[in-house]
Amino acid sequence: MSTRPLTQKWHLFQKVSLPMADANCHARRSRTPMFTRLFSFLIAALFAFQVIAPLPAAAQVRGRRLPVVRDAEVENLLRDYAEPILRAAGLGERSLQIILVNDLSFNAFVVDGHRMFMNVGVIIDAETPNEVIGVIAHEVGHIAGNHLVRLRQAAANAQIMAVLGTLLGAGAVAAGAASGSGGLSQGGGAMLDLGAGLAQRSLLSYQRSEEATADRSAVKYLNATHQSPKGMLDTFKRLVDQQLFASRHADPYVQSHPMARDRVAMLETLAKQSKYYNKKDPPALKARHDLARAKLLAFAGRQGAVARKYGNKQGLPARYARAIFTMQSGNPRDAQRAIDGLLKTQPQNPYFWELKGQALIESGNPPASIPSFEKAVSYLPKEGLMKIWLGYALVATGKDAYLNRAVSLLRTGLQEEPNSPLAYSQLAIAEARRGNPALADVATAKSMMLSGNYQTARQFAARAQKRLKRGSPSWLQADDIVSYKPSDFRNR
Repeated sequence: MSTRPLTQKWHLFQKVSLPMADANCHARRSRTPMFTRLFSFLIAALFAFQVIAPLPAAAQVRGRRLPVVRDAEVENLLRDYAEPILRAAGLGERSLQIILVNDLSFNAFVVDGHRMFMNVGVIIDAETPNEVIGVIAHEVGHIAGNHLVRLRQAAANAQIMAVLGTLLGAGAVAAGAASGSGGLSQGGGAMLDLGAGLAQRSLLSYQRSEEATADRSAVKYLNATHQSPKGMLDTFKRLVDQQLFASRHADPYVQSHPMARDRVAMLETLAKQSKYYNKKDPPALKARHDLARAKLLAFAGRQGAVARKYGNKQGLPARYARAIFTMQSGNPRDAQRAIDGLLKTQPQNPYFWELKGQALIESGNPPASIPSFEKAVSYLPKEGLMKIWLGYALVATGKDAYLNRAVSLLRTGLQEEPNSPLAYSQLAIAEARRGNPALADVATAKSMMLSGNYQTARQFAARAQKRLKRGSPSWLQADDIVSYKPSDFRNR
């Protein structure tokens, strides 16, 4: 287990440094594993009522967890995939959040009208953007067709309600953690106390008629956006073949979205009727897709998989994957050379600058990482995750001259990414060093709250209230945390 401060975005079991103010109001760091136990909310707008209940231990499946990945590059790509489909479906362009799950199997599912969960395996397996877009279009078909009404009926069961509560937490994706030999997580990600096989349950499966309706809707959306349905067809054909194997070998998508052969035959007929059937993805979109696949595969930390996929290839995705894997392997000098080569090819790529900054801060050189994160922010000025990286780097230098800017960046980043315990923990360190112990305690309380440590969160919030003006914004934020009791909501 690594003892370094959190710097890597993806590792699953690294311990996060949380600021704990001491009796003299100076922040100190406590090595505490951060696993989220999200506030288990069933959103009132979804089911016309609200229930808040933490997931009981008995509801966990085989003790496994569902890790949520945060990455600006992949999220922005998926957003660009989804927006034309959402417009064609008559839904708001920004109405759907696609949440990445660290699982290499092929799976995607929606649990309300605003959130879609997608395994990284979908992107890694997809040879073209069109294949991923087809999956998104199908899931949007379920949303537009109001097929999720059955989830409302299923919510009458308390055990199912607890499972749904975890998925639909009001905080959405809260904070993730850590180090270890492999995996895909990030300092702003989350660990949901939920079995990795949840989507295989009947709760998230659909009737055959609903599947056919979603298929037809997906083809309609693809035609309306002048995109080919071939990628969707190819994906479903591949999945239907998996039903020939034992269920333990089949991807979860097959079990939650049954791939009957007559259904796929109907889809093939519809797809081939499209005048866009043979249309290819734009080269620029395909290039972005290939880089995202390389990143996800490389951050999985499996040398054999990277070698098999990219070998001695010299294309940009192969170089990207090798640079990331080299960084993951603890070889900072070679990693920097590889990343500099990427930047020579694409000097305005914000994600290459982000990677360079990450490699520098991980190698113990926060001051050197600042210019790289500055570049990333300059190219993506509205990206909260980039601002949090830069704020973190400024705090990590230990220089008081950087604190005011660090606080500004972290607060701005939190406006765009409000569920990042890493940002709150760094904000607490910065505020404590600036001589604001009460604000440091509020930030620590928020970080603890997002990590599911409610008791400690209330302790810090209560201490902050003693130093804050009653009724002030910070006092009210602390009061919300002090007053929060998960059990209070169970009978609502």
